[in-house]
Order: sequence, then C-alpha cells, then structure tokens
Amino acid sequence: MDHAKLERNGIAFALAILGVASIGGIIEIAPLFTIENTIEEAPGMRPYTPLELAGHNIYVREGCYACHSQMVRTLRSDVDRYGHFSLAAESMYDHPHQWGSKRTGPDLARVGQKYSDDWHVAHLAAPRAVVQGSVMPGYPFLSETRLDTRYFSEALTAQVRVGVPYTEEQIANAAKHAAWQADPEAEYEDDLIDAYGDKVQIRDFDGNPNMVSEMDALVAYLQVLGTLVDFDALNPEEIAR
Repeated sequence: MDHAKLERNGIAFALAILGVASIGGIIEIAPLFTIENTIEEAPGMRPYTPLELAGHNIYVREGCYACHSQMVRTLRSDVDRYGHFSLAAESMYDHPHQWGSKRTGPDLARVGQKYSDDWHVAHLAAPRAVVQGSVMPGYPFLSETRLDTRYFSEALTAQVRVGVPYTEEQIANAAKHAAWQADPEAEYEDDLIDAYGDKVQIRDFDGNPNMVSEMDALVAYLQVLGTLVDFDALNPEEIAR
C-alpha cells in the first residue's frame, strides 16, 4: 500500500530513486579513495611502456574485451588451464581494466610469452589459418598501419592524472622509447631497462624492420600480459588475501 502511494507521487518517487542510486554509487565509488591501501604491491609490477600502452589502447579500440577476459578466477578449472589466479595489483595500471565478462575466446591474463611473436602476427592477421574453427575476425591491417606516436607524451600525461606513476623523463621520451623497444638494432636497451626495468622486451615484434606498426604495439602488449609479477617472491599468505 505504501509503495502504491509512492508511485502516485511523482516527486517523492523520483527522490526515492535518486536516494537509492546515490547509496549504490557511494558503495561503488568510496573504495576508490582508499585504493592505495586496498591493493597490495606485487613484486615486478610496473606501468606499461609507451609501446605496450599503445597496444593496450589498440586492444580496447578493436573491442577485444568483448570476447576475451583478463581475469583468471580462483576456480580450479581456471587455474589448471590458465595459471595462477589474477591479483588486483596486475590491473592497477589498466585504465580501463580489461577484466571482460565473456570468454568467446580464451582468457588472456597469462598469454604473455606463451606463443611466439610470429604466432601472434599470423593469428591476428588470419585467425582460422592458425586456429581451426576460430570465430575471431582478422586484423591484417595492423601490420600495414604505422603506429602514430605523435601524442604519446600526452597519453602518458593522461595516465599520470589517474594515478599511474610515470616520470617526467618517461613522458618526455615516450615516442622515442616506443620506437626503441620495437627496434633491437637501435642499441638503446640500457636506456629502456633504466626507464622500465629488466623485464622490458625489446625486439621487432611484427617482423617488419622498416616501420613500427600497430601490430608491433599490440603484440608487445599481449606478450607482457601476466609476465611481470614475480610469484616466487610473494608470500603464499599474501597471495591468498
């Protein structure tokens, strides 16, 4: 009866909806203000290099998250198939995160270095030539599209605004760092290691030394997924929390 009265009073009903929505919003938003305290650091985690970040953005642009998740659940079936369950720290630098909600294709949280660069290039260009019966569309144009690095410094600056700890030097050299990472002949390995640590992968990801392509960026991103955290250095009790 009270509910029927509320429905007949438009203003009261609107205020009730606003109140309920506000409570739900507060419950979702409030934890973000304490995120530094709720996400424990994991040994080895670092922000993406500019090339990997570009690959992440291409992954988002092409809607890969619609068919692939990046969240290994604690279920035995997940762990047996994909590896160690995902930690919150592994997506702390993802804006937006790519947890996904569907697995038309396999989970990619641990795909890094599972396959060769050549495999990824061939699979992205013509999926059914590599995986029989795949329903994934092909992305051959990525190999033909030069990576636009003009706004990489601005991209890193935007990441800093949402909490990613890029330094001024990394921001200033973002375009150069992206080019160096995809060119093993450039001999800037020490500079990249100084900037991003010894786990940075430096090579011609797409097999075409004549340009840095969007394929370079996407493969660099895929090859780093799940490879950064040093699980051996984690206390088992900390992992379980």
